[in-house]
Amino acid sequence: MESKWLICLLLISGFSTYCYASKSMRMRLSTEQNMEDLLTRRNLLSNGLGSTPPMGWNSWNHFACNIDEKTIKETADSLVSTGLFKLGYIYVNIDDCWAESSRDDKGNLVPKKSTFPSGIKALADYVHSKGLKLGIYSDAGYYTCSKKQPGSLGHEEQDAKTFASWGIDYLKYDNCNNDFSKPTQRYPVMTRALMNAGRPIFFSLCEWGDLHPALWGYNVGNSWRTTNDISDNWDSMVSRADQNEVYADLARPAGWNDPDMLEVGNGGMKKDEYIVHFSIWAISKAPLLIGCDVRNTTKEVMEIIANKEVLSVNQDKLGVQAKKVRMEGDLEVWAGPLSNYRVAIVLLNRGSWPTSMIAHWDDIGLPPNTAVTARDLWEHKTLKTKFVGNLTATVDSHACKMYILKPVS
Repeated sequence: MESKWLICLLLISGFSTYCYASKSMRMRLSTEQNMEDLLTRRNLLSNGLGSTPPMGWNSWNHFACNIDEKTIKETADSLVSTGLFKLGYIYVNIDDCWAESSRDDKGNLVPKKSTFPSGIKALADYVHSKGLKLGIYSDAGYYTCSKKQPGSLGHEEQDAKTFASWGIDYLKYDNCNNDFSKPTQRYPVMTRALMNAGRPIFFSLCEWGDLHPALWGYNVGNSWRTTNDISDNWDSMVSRADQNEVYADLARPAGWNDPDMLEVGNGGMKKDEYIVHFSIWAISKAPLLIGCDVRNTTKEVMEIIANKEVLSVNQDKLGVQAKKVRMEGDLEVWAGPLSNYRVAIVLLNRGSWPTSMIAHWDDIGLPPNTAVTARDLWEHKTLKTKFVGNLTATVDSHACKMYILKPVS
């Protein structure tokens, strides 16, 4: 009789896992999903974080280096007072320029005295008191991208322990000013350091898609940048969406493709363009990190970033990133499955004039004769018509329609 065995080999250097099972054992793993679960449990980071894409705020897109503890505290206050934290925006993330230009005599990173006089631990305590989490920034190089503070290359264990002792919950780890070694050599060193730091810290790999991190990032971090930095304009935004979509099959719970932070509210795009931005990021299961000044945001911006129905697509437990399922010139249909047999779709018009668009069931993964109800997530209404085979809508220039389709008997 064949023995029931399972052998897993963990190749530390490549952060890969291979499992071999006997026939009888494979029978016990009754579905392909069970085997997939078995494989993904070997994620070396295994910090229990990121079961859905992270949501929060980051300082860089609006403030760049002009940050201080007062701004961070007031942002935390605003996430609470606006109700954004109740919607899931829980991370308050400090980006570059928070530290002094040199380490102390023991080699420790030092918060910049002129802007963070109380220190990062006191700031973390304040943020935690609001029910929020604090994120921080470092770099897999000798200096960060601003060159105004040290990076963590060669200090990974020390810095990870420092971040943990301060109460840090999220680390954005950039890729500037390094020793020209591959990211696959430098980033896992911080992974191991975080594993030993004694505190679960969400690990955001920010190596700009340099070495296709979607191919190796799942065993190293919780999310990985697939693109260069976003700018607050239409062409930059849609190009980042395009670059990110290529890797859709590789995203999964606890490991997300990241096309960079949100520009909604920073003023460089029109309302419809920001709605496209938010819709595509949501359906792509991207991290949703607000990049505007939430202390002074407008009602129009709040209507976008606080859209519960769109957020529910991003946070759906199935965790499947949508794809472009049809492209006809400037017209695109994006679609992805949701839990409970539903499908989310975005009809995107990248062209210069309003156009009628069609989503076909055979493109979006529905059986051809399926009848569905369509919930318009931006109009907040369920369309009266039941649709079979396809759905048609007129979409304005540089705009989109977003629906959840739910099969009905």
